[in-house]
Amino acid sequence: MSADDTSSLRVPPHSVEAEQSVLGGLLLDNRSWDRAGDLLTDGDFYRNEHRLIFAAIGALVGQSRPADVITVFELLQRQGKAEDVGGLAYLNGLAQSVPSAANMRRYAEIVRERSVGRALIAITDQANEIAWNEADPEAAHERIASLFQSLDQRRTSSTPSLAREIVVGLLDEIQALADGAEVPGWASGIPALDRLLGRFTEGLYILAARPSVGKSSLASQIAVNFADSGASVLLLSLEMSRKQVVRRMTANMGRIPLDHLKAGRLDNDQWGRLSDAVEHLGRLRLHIDDQPALRLIDVRRKVRAIRPKPDVIVIDYLQRMSGASSRAENRNLEIEAISSGLKALSMEMHCPVIALAQLSRKVEERSDKRPYISDLRDSGGIEQDADAVVLLWPVRNLPGDGNYLRGCSVSKSRDGAVGEFGLEFDGRLQRWVESTESIESKAQTGQRRGGFE
Repeated sequence: MSADDTSSLRVPPHSVEAEQSVLGGLLLDNRSWDRAGDLLTDGDFYRNEHRLIFAAIGALVGQSRPADVITVFELLQRQGKAEDVGGLAYLNGLAQSVPSAANMRRYAEIVRERSVGRALIAITDQANEIAWNEADPEAAHERIASLFQSLDQRRTSSTPSLAREIVVGLLDEIQALADGAEVPGWASGIPALDRLLGRFTEGLYILAARPSVGKSSLASQIAVNFADSGASVLLLSLEMSRKQVVRRMTANMGRIPLDHLKAGRLDNDQWGRLSDAVEHLGRLRLHIDDQPALRLIDVRRKVRAIRPKPDVIVIDYLQRMSGASSRAENRNLEIEAISSGLKALSMEMHCPVIALAQLSRKVEERSDKRPYISDLRDSGGIEQDADAVVLLWPVRNLPGDGNYLRGCSVSKSRDGAVGEFGLEFDGRLQRWVESTESIESKAQTGQRRGGFE
């Protein structure tokens, strides 16, 4: 290759001088590690000998041992890497040529910036490869987005705070609440649930049940209650169309039997209540979407499309979501990735994410149909990621057509309490209220399903 050919080659971004200055400064003054160690890893260095030297310095500093030219050289000798870094002469040259250890932080920032630039180039190369070879455009989109998300996470860092600094802010918050300020978060409108969980704040909340118990209906009522309190709510339905979701909400708010709405059989009083319910729904910041086979990248895209960002996200339901690839080999691992992604989304958006989930068939084998947290279907990762897990199960039929008693258990709550209570579900009106009925009695044999899921 001629000189003209080599001059046209693009060299990845790097700064040998900045790398040398970081290493030289560390060799001269190990206390400089505090100004560079939080920014850099050995992988951030472009030249291999610099990676080896930085790793050796880090190993010695981590053991509270001095890391100077001699000790680093001896360690590299024991590792058989001394010649790879240019020997004692190169190490000595680094220590003697550093401009000033006082500027260590800026040298480290330059090394970091160049490293991120190289990572961005590598990611765009990978994205190009995925775009050419992934047959499913949606899968390609999600895989590429995850690459750039990993770069964002790599660039994110934080600095620890003293407890006294944190507690000052906490005291201000407690005092404001004592003075009558609004409690952060959103109330579900189910008093017993709010007593146990408190208000819904940042975190992943799981509402789980077997099919046809009513979890979708309960989640819809809670979503409306959030919106009634002034929250901007995004409800993502993977099982029902947006029209079905709104019809059920209308039945609930207007106290109109669902079958009357479906058939258009309304009396004069019901027409009036329908008008009021529609007007009420129209005032709420309640966003509803019904895309099937939803992926995490789709959820993020829909969240970003709402301005200002939603205060609450409801997903119905988690196991109907799709993973990053259309060729997933292990559904359990895929579900774990989805639940951890929803947890990360909650932390990123600083809002509660309520995900409905289905329980395994083991529940049906029990005489009382009472579920346990271990019954979460497909993955223990859901339980691990969840900040709270609420389980719903059938107890018995109540007098009247379509009236049911449901058991509700808060089985996990990081910041609240656990406990259980009864809920009465009017399937015709899609309404839920707290019950004073005991939920200890066994479910009736051959219990008729309501079909109001």
